[in-house]
Amino acid sequence: MGLLNRKEGGHAAAIADEKDVSPSPYNHVDDPATERRITRKLDFHILPWIFALWLLAFIDRSNIGNAKIDGLTTDLKLTGNKYNIALTVFYILYILIDIPSNWLLKVVGGGKYLPLLALAWGIVGTCMGAVKSYGGLIACRMLLGACEGGMFGGIILYLSMYYRRHNLMFRLGIFYCAAPLSGAFGGLLATGLAEINYGGYKSWPWIFFVEGAMTVLVAIAAFFFLPDTPGKAKFLTEEEQWYITHVLREDLGGATSENKVDDEKFSWSAVRMALLNINTIGLSVNFFLILIPIYSYSLFLPSIISGLGYKRITAQLFTVPPNFLAFLMVLIASWTSDRIKMRGPLIAVGLVLAAIGYILQLASHTSGAKYVGTFFVAMGMFPCSPLVLAWLSNNLAPHYVKATGLGFQVAFGNCGAFVATFSYLSTDAPKYTKGHAINLGAIGLSLILTLSMMAYQKAENAARASGKRNARLTEGKGELGFRHPSFKYTL
Repeated sequence: MGLLNRKEGGHAAAIADEKDVSPSPYNHVDDPATERRITRKLDFHILPWIFALWLLAFIDRSNIGNAKIDGLTTDLKLTGNKYNIALTVFYILYILIDIPSNWLLKVVGGGKYLPLLALAWGIVGTCMGAVKSYGGLIACRMLLGACEGGMFGGIILYLSMYYRRHNLMFRLGIFYCAAPLSGAFGGLLATGLAEINYGGYKSWPWIFFVEGAMTVLVAIAAFFFLPDTPGKAKFLTEEEQWYITHVLREDLGGATSENKVDDEKFSWSAVRMALLNINTIGLSVNFFLILIPIYSYSLFLPSIISGLGYKRITAQLFTVPPNFLAFLMVLIASWTSDRIKMRGPLIAVGLVLAAIGYILQLASHTSGAKYVGTFFVAMGMFPCSPLVLAWLSNNLAPHYVKATGLGFQVAFGNCGAFVATFSYLSTDAPKYTKGHAINLGAIGLSLILTLSMMAYQKAENAARASGKRNARLTEGKGELGFRHPSFKYTL
């Protein structure tokens, strides 16, 4: 049996042109085996590149933590809070460009735009190895933030253009698990690179030189292999292109009237719809609270372990096991989340585990117990980030509403970095009681907000199922998007 049934007189070539809005030459045949085959193709051709780009993004933004314990602060005379300021300035431009960057993604084409961002930050990251002053470090960190700013939300938006809402989380988990893996891989890599003494540069500059150059090479390769949209994916046949775009439209439950994402046009009403709703606001605040412990953990784990009495190479190597455990937990949580088609409950479980980790940091008096606490933090917090992002992505539609909402979530959430980068001050070493307490407080507030959002969404789904929102169908105010009575929120 064929993939699809052709309409009589249809022409397959019609779907090759993304601007063609003529009736489709195919009749849809619901075929799970076909969909699985197409999904496997998408996984094979897209996910490895997205994983590699995000792995390198996280390495290039957080390798300053590895460079710190290998002489960066001494060589650049980063006294007082200068190191913390260098961490903070990264997020100024990073935050400001999130929303407009998501708007640009479809205009430029995601398959080109994301690699170009990676190329830009790879060049800046490489140059960081050559800085000789505090001012140079600040300039490079700001430029790095500007180049990386559109990447996180852009990847989520890009993947949502290819996968059903309840197939998305596992794919987000695969790309996001590169973040904790970067801690493990980056720690091992930094241990070796810091031993290089060549060409007038010794130790920490080589961390930036080599890791930045790796990003440049991968970005150039990705530019030629990533597709822009499902309808332009050359590894799919024309019939497969039509099939997947039709399936994705059906998955939105009436939220869009367009046949393909390429047909959707930007409008300010979509921006208002994205920003003025409870899901965007609540889940953006939740992302803010979740990122406080995640960023402080990523940036300061080497320092925290050094504070337990371990020095240089040993401290670098001790960052590997908890980060590798986080990598595994992101995959497990993502797979489970798609299986049960829920996000909030798994976030709640992760927050409880992370809270146990910070309680161990605050209450225990032995290095062994405190080190065990870092495992609880890692395996609890890292899955929460992709889960809360997928949670909002699942509950916004159509494309430009989702692009704006995700951009706002990433921008607002990353303001947590301003808290995180000043949570662990050198004056608080080696116990870092204040930093641990701040993170524990953020986790508690996030847990309350998570449970509240689940209660709201459950009540709204019940109202839609009972017909209480059907009056929206006669409002005559344009496309309803996620407000459509047939659109069901993911809890």
